[in-house]
Amino acid sequence: MVETQILRARAGEITPAMERVAERENRDPEFVRRQVADGRAVIPNNHAHESLDPMIIGREFSTKVNANIGNSETTSDPEGELRKLHTAVHYGADTVMDLSTGEALDETREANIGQSPVPVGTVPIYEAVKRADDPADITRELLLDVIEKQAEQGVDYMTVHAGVLMEHLPLTDGRKTGIVSRGGSILARWIEENGTQNPLYTGFEEICEIFAEHDVTVSLGDGLRPGCLADASDEAQFAELETLGALTRTAWDHGVQVMVEGPGHVPMDEIAGNVERQREVCDGAPFYVLGPLVTDIAPGYDHITSAIGATEAARAGAAMLCYVTPKEHLGLPEEEDVRDGLAAYRIAAHAADVANDLPGARDWDDALSEARYEFDWRRQFELALDPERARRYHDQTLPGDNYKEARFCSMCGAEFCSMRIDRDARDADGEMTDIGDETDLDGSPAAEVNVPPVGTHDAGRVPDEIEIDGITFTPAESHADD
Repeated sequence: MVETQILRARAGEITPAMERVAERENRDPEFVRRQVADGRAVIPNNHAHESLDPMIIGREFSTKVNANIGNSETTSDPEGELRKLHTAVHYGADTVMDLSTGEALDETREANIGQSPVPVGTVPIYEAVKRADDPADITRELLLDVIEKQAEQGVDYMTVHAGVLMEHLPLTDGRKTGIVSRGGSILARWIEENGTQNPLYTGFEEICEIFAEHDVTVSLGDGLRPGCLADASDEAQFAELETLGALTRTAWDHGVQVMVEGPGHVPMDEIAGNVERQREVCDGAPFYVLGPLVTDIAPGYDHITSAIGATEAARAGAAMLCYVTPKEHLGLPEEEDVRDGLAAYRIAAHAADVANDLPGARDWDDALSEARYEFDWRRQFELALDPERARRYHDQTLPGDNYKEARFCSMCGAEFCSMRIDRDARDADGEMTDIGDETDLDGSPAAEVNVPPVGTHDAGRVPDEIEIDGITFTPAESHADD
């Protein structure tokens, strides 16, 4: 029997996945093994996900970013979802979650898993709702059937809202926005209509047995997370967190890797306290947070309101950030929204890693600053988080090749460019010297996500094409601005 990463780590084994993670993180493989063995980090790595390039989620490693993709009841297009997957991976997603609720769920999921070099996550209760005539008709047997099928397909981690208990529901009565989690609201309705305890909670040990067989990481969902600032850090949220702490220990007892999901709307001054509380209650299991949004006033810009909170959460110790796109609260994200959300969150993750003084994290910043002061425009574009966009913005006003050698841009022009003025003054008095300690990114100790380019994943195991139910899927080859 093939065992899970955590069981193998506890036994003292450094697995091939741990070796690959150590290479990508510039860490000692034994350190990686200990972190996994202690439950402080997870390597989502389903045995059946053959195209996967392993990665690690834990506070001692570079901050990771998840991108949610997936269809809806109004928009179902497997090829479109593959384009979103390609866009997400290209712009730096470390994992993707297929949150599809529309048609062709199996085909979409299998295509994503087959063509994704990053871990794929799901929320299995969504499919259970689609298969039941009514959400109240969901049975524990149906949930286990869906979970087992998705595990067999190769899903690397699943969000399970097992911490939403019958006794917690009255605690949400005074909230401004009630229960905003899809999974949480479905389960709350199920509990109320059936008058019995959450089936994901009562069946959690059986779920763990399935996860252990396939090495699926459990992501303990925060079904009672706050949906606005007014509801943050309330009794319902923290009652569920206590249950998640107990479930963390149950999953570890079954040899299952665990991460815990965190709140979505939290005032800035409460974020660090939320992270610290999760660490204490869940014995250091990795924290995976949605945002959080630090203000509720900016529909259309919630990739910004949430990236502010995400930076603070990661600085305080959150291990993975779930991106938010400009479409949050408004509509289903499209490719450009995926791109914008990932840019905001890659910035948040990198800024937190710099603030936390991760080895080599600032080298990227230093290298770009050096190129900027040297007016090396081509190097600036090469080092940019989003090279295509940086180049396009520059070329909108100064498109000619001769301007790639210019000592100014269109913002200040030649006469008012501060760096040109400074360099000329230093040249004139003889103080101008070459940069003596130019940053060597090739020799940087930084993890792969903290040196350019983003989206560095080994896609060598991604097949050229796959066939599902008579339909051939091929990797998407285009992305925004190509």
